[in-house]
Amino acid sequence: MSGSSQTRRIVVVGGGISGLAAANRLLELNANCDQKVEVTLVEATNRCGGLFGTERIGDYVVETGADSFITNKPAAVNLCERLGLADELISVDEQFRRSFILQNGRPIPTPAGFNLLAPGEWWPLITTPLLSLFGKLRVASELFVPRSKSNEDESLAAFVRRRFGNEVLENIVQPLVGGIYTSDPEKLSLKATLPRFVHMERTHGSLIRALRSQPKEQSGEKVSGVRYGLFATLREGMGQLTETLQKRVESLGLLRKSTQIQSISQKSDDQGTAKYRLKCEDGEIIEADGVVLAISAYRMADLIADLQPELAEKLREIEYASSAIVVSGHKLSDIEHPMDAFGLVIPHKERRRILAVSFLSRKFPTRAPEGSIILRTFVGGAMQPEELQHSDAEIAATVAQELKSIFGVKGTPDFVKTVRYNRAMPQYHVGHLDRVKRIEALADGLTGIEFAGNACHGVGVPDSIQSGESASEKLWESLFSAPEMGTPVA
Repeated sequence: MSGSSQTRRIVVVGGGISGLAAANRLLELNANCDQKVEVTLVEATNRCGGLFGTERIGDYVVETGADSFITNKPAAVNLCERLGLADELISVDEQFRRSFILQNGRPIPTPAGFNLLAPGEWWPLITTPLLSLFGKLRVASELFVPRSKSNEDESLAAFVRRRFGNEVLENIVQPLVGGIYTSDPEKLSLKATLPRFVHMERTHGSLIRALRSQPKEQSGEKVSGVRYGLFATLREGMGQLTETLQKRVESLGLLRKSTQIQSISQKSDDQGTAKYRLKCEDGEIIEADGVVLAISAYRMADLIADLQPELAEKLREIEYASSAIVVSGHKLSDIEHPMDAFGLVIPHKERRRILAVSFLSRKFPTRAPEGSIILRTFVGGAMQPEELQHSDAEIAATVAQELKSIFGVKGTPDFVKTVRYNRAMPQYHVGHLDRVKRIEALADGLTGIEFAGNACHGVGVPDSIQSGESASEKLWESLFSAPEMGTPVA
């Protein structure tokens, strides 16, 4: 690529994992060419990392956000490798590799081989107390349920109810999927969240038949709940990834924290090339040749409302749920239950005031000192938003009561920390893919602005990283008309 004497300025708005990944990718691309490019990352708060947060509290390594990421989507692993963190990756411990589902106030093991929506083995299904005899027979009858002839989007609840019946939906599927998306299954789009099950029905006619036709490591057999063998984290916690990214941006680009962007307007330079003016809350103007917006959809809408009102309106159609995480450290001797799993999910029908409990140090033992355990209790979500109207102290007290009732947790915790995530989880409701298609079509009209984050194409860590990197690559190509952008560098 031929060089240019003019310095091009690119601004990434948002210092969460998507924004950090976007800024890092721009720096990688710039290292492979002789263009003069200035990359600035702007974060509204006084810290980067977004939904990531690793803290040391005494001898505990505490995760206040995402505690791991799935490895069958390569973006997160690839990024760690390029950052020199490959040797820092660790997988979950095998000893307690299963999960519980609450039934009538008691933690019951999730049937081995149950793959979020469908069973992969018969015997665990037959013997589980989570379903009645009728419920088990209804699940087995899925083999004879005809495949859908419609190509319309369908809610997760409607799909599961049609193929397996209502009992398995309420007792098993809703809590398992709710633990991932904090969503209402009656509204959640199956195509947008778990499209592989739509494909299974189309190709095999039966999800049970499809799962049993796969190799065991693919079907998830012998695994209770989610496929824990596919998860990894970093030795020092997930914050190790965001801190490494932040240091790279600080060393090779610019990082501005506590800088709130209020609006974005457009102007043309002397050559007629479009440029953008980012107005800060304090009145400062930041000029940019290109912009990556790595923030929530509703914040994107606020910033580009004057540039593209219709796009802003479509972005605001993506709803968000709020949640809180209460992280606590306990002596195992203060807990009656053996805590011999990775966590517990709770059906909405149980009418409890918490959504799920993750046993962090059962997944990653080095997170807690010997003889202790870290519990991460989730509150709120789309189906229990009223719980977040309480104070942090009230939420923590509710969690303590629930943990005592369910697990027999007593005594004084070594620590308790409550973290809120307000309007942080996008809801992929039925019709989400069509909505995203329209958003992307409108966004194509904004040359020099790209969108990243978890609002459109996946809520997981690898999805968010991929979103940021893809946005940067697309912006780079539009600015420099580069047919080849080079290979990622460390």
